[in-house]
Amino acid sequence: MKSSSLRRASVSCASALAAAGLALALAGPATAAPSVQQLTDNIKAGIKTTSSTANTNQRSVTPNAVSGPITIPDGTNSTSSETSGVGPAQTRFLPAFAYSVKNPNVAPPGANNYSCKARAGDRPIVLVHGTWESAYDNFANISPELTKAGYCTYTFNYGITKPLDGGGAIALIPGANGTGDIPRSAGQLQTFIDSVLSKTGASKVDIVGHSQGGLLARQYLKFNGGQSKVQKLITLGATNHGTTLDGIGSLGRAINNLGINILGVAQLPVGVSGIQQVVGSDVVNGVNAGGDTLPGIDYTIIRTLRDEVTTPSQSTFLTAGPGATVKNITLQDNCPLDQSDHVSMSYSPRAISLIKRALDGGKTPLVCLPNGFLIG
Repeated sequence: MKSSSLRRASVSCASALAAAGLALALAGPATAAPSVQQLTDNIKAGIKTTSSTANTNQRSVTPNAVSGPITIPDGTNSTSSETSGVGPAQTRFLPAFAYSVKNPNVAPPGANNYSCKARAGDRPIVLVHGTWESAYDNFANISPELTKAGYCTYTFNYGITKPLDGGGAIALIPGANGTGDIPRSAGQLQTFIDSVLSKTGASKVDIVGHSQGGLLARQYLKFNGGQSKVQKLITLGATNHGTTLDGIGSLGRAINNLGINILGVAQLPVGVSGIQQVVGSDVVNGVNAGGDTLPGIDYTIIRTLRDEVTTPSQSTFLTAGPGATVKNITLQDNCPLDQSDHVSMSYSPRAISLIKRALDGGKTPLVCLPNGFLIG
């Protein structure tokens, strides 16, 4: 495809994504969503033993920097990249997204400054973006706010996957990252955090992850040696127990378990990682097997009642196991002004104040300001 045609296709995809997001915003989140347990039970009830020929297009491998033996569709390949340059601060998602389409590799303000010196008691903060997002458009507000508060932030782009390698059609949009296989992406996160620790001389980091970024961080903690390298994990709308995508994901998983590869077809537009975040997937089940938490980690889990991607929204919450602490927080508690949805919650002043409070032990005043659905 000629470069001009690719640009037109990218712009068309971006317009379609924005239109789809706006349609979701106008429709609002689903109500009376079934519980995660109900959904899981429904999925298990539909499981059918896979025939011996059903997995002829998959292979089991144990590649370097990947979390243990996994099954990866043939052709799946993804990479990560350091940021290059710095974009302007943003207070709304849509302008940040538009800037990222034209400048997909830039860092958010304040990030990746290796001359930054952490204060005594602070750790480097690694920001992990979500599915179809970039380091910039996800954190163009959070990073400068944390930098102004005296923290040192670091971020990168992961799960960069070509459409025919499993990234889906969405990967045509510049900056639409995080579409690749999640266990592979956990290896990329491992490499990045090791680099941050080496360059800063720190022994541990804190992680702030949005959406897939939270689930990916937990994959890294459990399977890639991250437990000894992380003190605090703070998540925004993380797909911790998978998502039903307002029931669509649950239906797709149930059909898939009956032997019809509808999720493999769905992978064409949304990418491998989108399918791996559906409730009941092997990745989700693996991360949560044996309990939600790991000893020694402090978890702060933030949800919004207006989440239209991680559904039902309470599925993001974790239950503390031995040696771990968990704070499950709803943005709208005592703050009905905040109407953040899944995308705009990373631009919520209240969410940012909650992140700061998690980092400083509750010293930052809690903010309650308006933040809109999708547009912020």
